[in-house]
Order: sequence, then structure tokens, then C-alpha cells
Amino acid sequence: MKRTGKVTLSAIMAALSATFMVTSFFPYLTYAIPAIAGLFIMIVVIEIGAKWGVLAFITASVIVFILPADAEAKLLYISFFGYYPILKAALETKCSRVVEYIFKFLVFNVAIIVSYTVFATVFSIDIGDMGEYGKYTPIILLALANIVFPIYDVAVGRMAGFYISRLHKSVSRIFNKN
Repeated sequence: MKRTGKVTLSAIMAALSATFMVTSFFPYLTYAIPAIAGLFIMIVVIEIGAKWGVLAFITASVIVFILPADAEAKLLYISFFGYYPILKAALETKCSRVVEYIFKFLVFNVAIIVSYTVFATVFSIDIGDMGEYGKYTPIILLALANIVFPIYDVAVGRMAGFYISRLHKSVSRIFNKN
């Protein structure tokens, strides 16, 4: 693929990822929208590589930061879901299965804890105000997130497989002309 095709594909996917994030204002989609928006970055990684995926992620993150969207969804996209497809592709090609999952869970947990801490600090959320059991809420949510994360990981892998089997030829044909 020529450089103009790479730039075009990266820009389109970054714009789609960022635009999709604007829909995070819909109730109950705070976690789903960033997870889905990251899949556009996956397309860049599949088509032209991780380096271009990183550039598309950075571009999308800057746009997401500027656009009006749910603050928590923005933070989750920038801190984890936007770059996860890049990380997943790198780990699955270079590491053993055990190391891969240890690293994935480590990165996921650090990202979630940092996101929660930043969000709680910026918006002055006091866990003590949540009642007697409120202090356990972050721990329970982190445990639940760790249960759901492997499902998300498998879903991203299956979406990549679907993309490769159904859409890759068409997209390659379009962008190889540029």
C-alpha cells in the first residue's frame, strides 16, 4: 500500500473511532462505546501495521479529548480501549500464551485503576459518601471487570477474524489503488 493510502486509511479509521465516541452520551453505553470505538484502530493494525495503528490511536485520542462526549468514556478510550487492539496484536504474535494473558490483565488492571483514580479525583467523588458498603464498590467493580475482560478479549479476536475473512480483501483493494 502506498503512503497516501496508509495515511488515508489511518485518518478515516481515527475519525470513525472518534466520531463513534460522541455517541457515548447515550445512557448505559459508557463502557461499550469506547470498547467498540477501539475496533476501528484494529482495522489499521490489520491493514498496515502497529506503527500506523499507534498514529491512528493518538490522532483519535486527541480528537476524542476535544469532542463533546461522556468524560468517563473518553478516559476509558484513551487509557485502555483505544490502544488495546494494538497491544493485543503485538502480544499475540510475540509472547507465549501465559505471558500474553499475564501482561494483558496487568495492563487492563493498571488502566482501570488509573482511570478510576483520575475520574474520582477530577470529579471529587468520595467513596465515603456511598454509605456503609460504598467503600467496597471499587473492589467489586474491578473484580467484575476482570471477569468481563476475557470475554472482551475473545470478542476483539473474533471481530479481527471476521474482518479478515469478510472485509479485508475489499478494503485492501480500495486502498491499494492510492
